[in-house]
Amino acid sequence: MPELSKIRNFCIIAHIDHGKTTLSDRLLEVTHTVQTRDMKEQLLDSMDLERERGITIKSHPVTLAYFDPDGTEWRLNLIDTPGHVDFSYEVSRSLAACEGALLLVDAAQGIEAQTVANCQLAIRQDMVIIPVINKIDLPGADVEKVKHQLEEILAIPADEAILASAKVGKGIPEILDAVLTRMPAPRWADYPATRALIFDCIYDSYKGVICYVRVFSGSVKRGDSILLMSDGTKTEVKEVGIFSPKMRPCATLDPGSVGYVVTSIKEVADIRLGDTITATGAPAEEMLPGYKEVQPMVFSGLYPIDTSDYEKLKVSMGKLRLNDAAFVYQPESSVALGFGFRCGFLGLLHMEIVTERIRREYDLDIISTYPSVVYRVTKSDGDLVQVQNPVHLPDPSEIDHIEEPTIRATIHLPNDSIGDILALVMEKRGIIDHTETIDGTRVMLVANLPLNEILVDFNDRLKSITKGYGSMDYEITGYQTAKLVKLDILVNGEPVDAFSSIVHTDKAEGKGRMLCSKLRDILPRQLFKVAIQAAVGGKVVARETVGALRKDVTAKCYGGDITRKRKLLEKQKEGKKRMKQVGKVSIPQEAFVDILKSTS
Repeated sequence: MPELSKIRNFCIIAHIDHGKTTLSDRLLEVTHTVQTRDMKEQLLDSMDLERERGITIKSHPVTLAYFDPDGTEWRLNLIDTPGHVDFSYEVSRSLAACEGALLLVDAAQGIEAQTVANCQLAIRQDMVIIPVINKIDLPGADVEKVKHQLEEILAIPADEAILASAKVGKGIPEILDAVLTRMPAPRWADYPATRALIFDCIYDSYKGVICYVRVFSGSVKRGDSILLMSDGTKTEVKEVGIFSPKMRPCATLDPGSVGYVVTSIKEVADIRLGDTITATGAPAEEMLPGYKEVQPMVFSGLYPIDTSDYEKLKVSMGKLRLNDAAFVYQPESSVALGFGFRCGFLGLLHMEIVTERIRREYDLDIISTYPSVVYRVTKSDGDLVQVQNPVHLPDPSEIDHIEEPTIRATIHLPNDSIGDILALVMEKRGIIDHTETIDGTRVMLVANLPLNEILVDFNDRLKSITKGYGSMDYEITGYQTAKLVKLDILVNGEPVDAFSSIVHTDKAEGKGRMLCSKLRDILPRQLFKVAIQAAVGGKVVARETVGALRKDVTAKCYGGDITRKRKLLEKQKEGKKRMKQVGKVSIPQEAFVDILKSTS
């Protein structure tokens, strides 16, 4: 293994689709880490979903052995990171494991919301940032504009930027040279005790839990007894190794190494990402920076469409949880949908990815309920309760006030869309903090919004208004008091828990009307009229009626006096009246599936 001064640890950060994975493909080729015959596009994106959507969901580490023009051997540890805001926690852990970052900017699109967010994450970690302007071979590339944006928005000198095209391999030698010369050698290597940062972990059915680690000081080898510093768990090391890019066992992981550690722990839930590993015999006194608990922000109910699949869904979620520590779940039941789970996600894309993985990898038909956030409810007696599910909201007479989570959103958009976006932000109960002009064609808006308002359609509408050129990044800022109420949907006077939601007072009527009219079209007709009502507390705010099915009781009458027909119709009317008093409406499963699909 090369000496410490010949090791470089770096990651690639950028907005979605600015070429991170393509650049890592080229670096793997140039350093001959992967044989040409084994090379394929998006090599580090191992998941089918990642390859289909062209997005990175998990961080992927790889160790590159590189020989410079003088023949000196260098070891480059690269971590390819996700770009989407929902996975920013993944990015922050990867940054904590590195000393430098390649900041990729698309020459045609320029600096976007996540470029700024990820760059600020790197600056906070006091990292060396090397700007790379990628895709310079595109017809729409405007290198001078991007250089100007680098200086204006990120305060990075434009002459530091490297011009490259990862697709055709242009600028790759310059990038490698900059990594060797501009980035520092591994830090904190002289600390007297062993310290390694866990930045990711996966579950292997044969080996158990495998931790992805960056060793800062000391060394980790097979047979060592190690200690997890956050909770004092002790375990033994079964195997260590590096990524090239597949797992390759080795004798020891020395300072500056990025690799994996196989432990005797069998539950991923017992390993906390961002935790520090140290030796049991001579433990470190302080943890490495970067450890924090990840909190899910969006909650939704997941139910199997076929109720007999409940156990299969439970096992599938357990397996998925092992590979994704940010995903949490607990069992719940609904009168309408049967047994299922209340699941917590980092954001809407995270929710979409998890539900899609359950459908594909475990071959399950599932339905998700309307996504909601965690509300803080202060009761009249001073008790504070956290409510994830609208069904558990206390009675209005017991509530003093309700607080909802808020976000600070940074929106990058073209000049000509600003009016429509301002209207969209105001419609979503947002307040514009300030606006900044990026250059002659683009503007940056900073706005404060309630998290539940951006959950469903905000990003889609932003993209359609800006014709695809708008981008958004957000961070959670805290809680604020709001006028929120529980909206119940009553079918024939009975509340249906699956359709309950917590909404702002001003929007209750509009949402109630929308749900009632959709239910009217979806619900099967009965032999009596069925009232569908939206109610806030005891007050009905919207109503629709499903007409009665009418049996043709006069079919057997032919000819004769009209009074014979009237008599039969009056008899039918009496029967319908009596039926309405005792009649129950059972809503079929398909109706729930249809309405939940159409609202989400």
